[in-house]
Amino acid sequence: MDKFISAFLKDASAKNFQQLAVELLPHYSTLISKAGGMLSPETLSCIQKALQEGKLTDMVNHIQEALTATENAALDIAVIGGSGAGKSSFINALRGLSHEAEESADVGIVETTMHKTPYQHPKFPQVTFWDLPGTGTPNFLPDTYLEKVGFDNYDFFIIISSSRFSLNDAVLAQKIKDVGKKFYFVRTKVDSDLYNESKTKPKTFRKEMTLQQIRHYCMENLINSGVSGPRIFLISNFDQADFDFPKLKETLLKELPEHKRHALALLLPNISEASIEMKRQFLKEKIWLEALKSAAVSFVPFMTFLSGFDLPQQEQCLKDYRNYFGLDDKSIEEIAEKLDTSVKDIRGSLKCLDFWSLVKDDSIAAKAANCVQSFYAIRGGPESSVIQGIKVYFLRLKFLDTVSYDAKHLLTKMETVNIA
Repeated sequence: MDKFISAFLKDASAKNFQQLAVELLPHYSTLISKAGGMLSPETLSCIQKALQEGKLTDMVNHIQEALTATENAALDIAVIGGSGAGKSSFINALRGLSHEAEESADVGIVETTMHKTPYQHPKFPQVTFWDLPGTGTPNFLPDTYLEKVGFDNYDFFIIISSSRFSLNDAVLAQKIKDVGKKFYFVRTKVDSDLYNESKTKPKTFRKEMTLQQIRHYCMENLINSGVSGPRIFLISNFDQADFDFPKLKETLLKELPEHKRHALALLLPNISEASIEMKRQFLKEKIWLEALKSAAVSFVPFMTFLSGFDLPQQEQCLKDYRNYFGLDDKSIEEIAEKLDTSVKDIRGSLKCLDFWSLVKDDSIAAKAANCVQSFYAIRGGPESSVIQGIKVYFLRLKFLDTVSYDAKHLLTKMETVNIA
């Protein structure tokens, strides 16, 4: 059991609450990913103050408000670029779709976007990618561009180019900055550039040197156009584990408002073990917050410790985790096709598909029993509810760890096949 929550349950005294309030921030910092957590400094401060003063109802309310904000957060991402820049391919990559999928963004060598076009994520409908036309056309001049596309509707802007960034891109970036929005320059198709360079200069070709030249060329062009300290991410839409894609992902997460990080973290593809682990950390943080809220509720008179976690809810929880990590039934079929193997073989290698073996694990009940022994000394505590709450905590962690382990296992298999 989490040490902080265990300490909370063992001693429900004013003195202990004050000590826990001191330990809250250091402990929370160990739970979150390097991209940050779901709680803002203001919310953390409110939770800490409520705990210090023993106002557990206020503490519960602050945690619940943060969880609700996270679950209901909408995310709107604007992607800007001209024809052939790789804008639609970028959107499809983040949505986990092939270009031939029915709901994919149109990809072509001619301009396919003449007006703003929304594309919802197929698994996370609260997340929308907006395919926006490039600037400089008669209908979308830099001076009026943001007003025409409705800049207030977007959380951040990604400006894409497959060669050099234009003066119009630089002007637009400055206008985005002036209205207080974040923007990022993304240089696509670097895999094609590297391939072409290696073929034309086989003796002198050096990958890192070529990448540095591309980055320097883009940066110099933007600086000369008036952009101060531009951040440029070199990516390939077809190889998201390479180049700057992981760095772009981490940067976006760090710079989003706390309550919106969770939505972006869950939709990002499993491009590496680090990305899977980051996703696991976000979900583990949420489990911890729910457990802390339930622990606090157990000491508030006339409040229920737990709303319930019956078998249908348990099955849905496991299903949600599988969905987050790309292990839902449809994704498994796609993975089997990529690996040129049967769906049966893939399913046979995954532990997260055996729901009953997970929920019947005796170790979960044993852990819950051990953790709750000290709770019996607390006056007025609903012991049975506490036991159930702790069992839920361990069961969710069991689901999460099993699914993330399977995701890493499949990723390794896919990387092995690609290398071969």
